[in-house]
Amino acid sequence: MDFIFLLTGILFVFIIAFLFSNNRKKIKYKRILIMLAVQILLVYTMMNTSIGLIAITSVGQFFEKLMAVADSGIEFVFGGMVNKGATTFFFVALLPLVFMSVLIGILNYIKILPFLIKYLGLILSKITGMGKLESYFAVSTAVLGQPEVFLTIIKQIPHLSSKRLYTICTSAMSAVSMAMVGAYMTMLEPKYVVTAVVLNIFSALIIANIINPYDLDDHEDLIQLEENQRVPFFQMVGDSVMDGFKIVITVAAMLLGFIALMELINVIFLSVFHFSFQSVIGYLFAPIAFLMGIPWPEAVKAGGIMATKLVTNEFVAMLNFGEISKNLSDKTIAIVSVYLVSFANFGTVGIVSGSIKSISEKQGNHVSKFALKLLLGATLASVISGTIMGIVM
Repeated sequence: MDFIFLLTGILFVFIIAFLFSNNRKKIKYKRILIMLAVQILLVYTMMNTSIGLIAITSVGQFFEKLMAVADSGIEFVFGGMVNKGATTFFFVALLPLVFMSVLIGILNYIKILPFLIKYLGLILSKITGMGKLESYFAVSTAVLGQPEVFLTIIKQIPHLSSKRLYTICTSAMSAVSMAMVGAYMTMLEPKYVVTAVVLNIFSALIIANIINPYDLDDHEDLIQLEENQRVPFFQMVGDSVMDGFKIVITVAAMLLGFIALMELINVIFLSVFHFSFQSVIGYLFAPIAFLMGIPWPEAVKAGGIMATKLVTNEFVAMLNFGEISKNLSDKTIAIVSVYLVSFANFGTVGIVSGSIKSISEKQGNHVSKFALKLLLGATLASVISGTIMGIVM
């Protein structure tokens, strides 16, 4: 039965992506099947073997320890502001991002991250058949996040074709940065967060292969990476602290606005139509949730969460999901959890477009033209990842 839902979920994604493809004749089906096979193998290994479970558990425990270390700084600065035994999202999930940003900054400074990203990207290019730059970027987005990941290819961006721009932007929207992973793990089971991070790398490239297929000559595949001017170590730490804090404030402000807006819309719908707005979008997304393998009795609730992520952001959706997940099956929780771990929403389209435009106005204008198709591609990538997760539950 799980295999049937794998087929229905993937077939749904393929049909939608095929309809919006830029060049259907150039779709490389063999390449797509290879990446799907790699995803199935990875998710099965991670969820059903002792080695995979140990690896996932270890990663989860590692981030729990990092969050505990981050708490020491939060306690020193804000100690006593939270009632004992109470949990506040800002303190528990957001403020640790400051420390995570510093840690990533240090690993980047001592050249560990660039080394890992570069060579993992090269290995990935052998599997996917994509350009080295696209593969490098797909791995980078799973570590660095936005908008800083675009700075790593700042010299290449002005020279990229619109097709290659679409691929890297789809990767940027389909992935999540390591700085955010710890925050997500406070709301979702860590094993699903880790699995989603891995699956999304391939899902984004699969979608790019359908919507945006192209071939590259060797001379086109530029892989020279931007060497940023090296700043003093403590300046880098200070910059990382401020970058992390900016993320915290930005996410907090977006949550304040989006959650209040959703509540206002719900109040209006309840007053006028006597049912909530989330119920409406839940019914719209329910068929997609069902095709992904979610049982029909739970499809409306799951669809509501999936749609909430699209129209607001993943944090709002995760918070809402936490409230209803106690009444859902393990399979539904796994599929929806993996689906939620990405930046595929309307707000991120603006971040991506703005990031590219700050580097090259011409390229930023190109991104703006295919913004909705970019959102479609990133959302379909999340559907692939969730569907793949469903086959092992």
